[in-house]
Amino acid sequence: MSGGVVEYAVDGGVATVLMNRPGKRNALSAELVWEMSAAFDRARDDRAARVVVLRGAGPDFCAGADLDELARVAEQGAEANLADADVMGRLFLRIRRLPQPVIAAVHGRALGGGCGLATACDLVLAAADAELGYPEVRIGFVPALVMTFLRRKLPEGRAFELMARGDRIGAAEAERVGLVNRVYPAESFHDDVAAYAVDLASRPRTALALTKRLLYGLEGVGLEEGIARGSEVNALARQTREFREGVRAFLERRR
Repeated sequence: MSGGVVEYAVDGGVATVLMNRPGKRNALSAELVWEMSAAFDRARDDRAARVVVLRGAGPDFCAGADLDELARVAEQGAEANLADADVMGRLFLRIRRLPQPVIAAVHGRALGGGCGLATACDLVLAAADAELGYPEVRIGFVPALVMTFLRRKLPEGRAFELMARGDRIGAAEAERVGLVNRVYPAESFHDDVAAYAVDLASRPRTALALTKRLLYGLEGVGLEEGIARGSEVNALARQTREFREGVRAFLERRR
């Protein structure tokens, strides 16, 4: 997939979804959101894609909503605005429901909807000089779509402070509070992300998919039901070809 505002490619088990509006700092237009949705659908069905990496072209990962477009939609009434917001919400759900792990590779700025997009991913890797934040409140807006994900990743007090103050934070601080998983030097960021993704892609596909599905499926579930679901996945995993081969390899002391 190329020629639009999103590019899709697969190499070594890693699918890359590239936001390609560098002149607009990859601001989230309707076209960009639609093409990202199509790219994630393609990754879902792509047997060669074991891990998905979301990147941004140019100096920034994603500067947030396309404010020119957002202002135009804001004048069109409640129904149009709800439909527009719902498209972005469905993109977040696509990422969460994708069987493959999705890595956000954040460089430059990830602000507003761009930070929300990263937060919706399973893993966030950031360059040391990256900036993240939810500045929506400063223009009278609300980081509403990401809130469901953010309050799952961070303690409520920390999540509220980030959204209510609207401050930008550096990559090191974002890692400290739990918004980012790993921070890499800016000069080696591309190579470090590639190595991380290739390493993750070497894990058994079914085990990764079952881990992701069970982890997120436990939200709001009681102890007994959680254990029951874990037992089901445990039993299912034992029956996979990957598990049987993995056990044989371990017992035979081979990779």
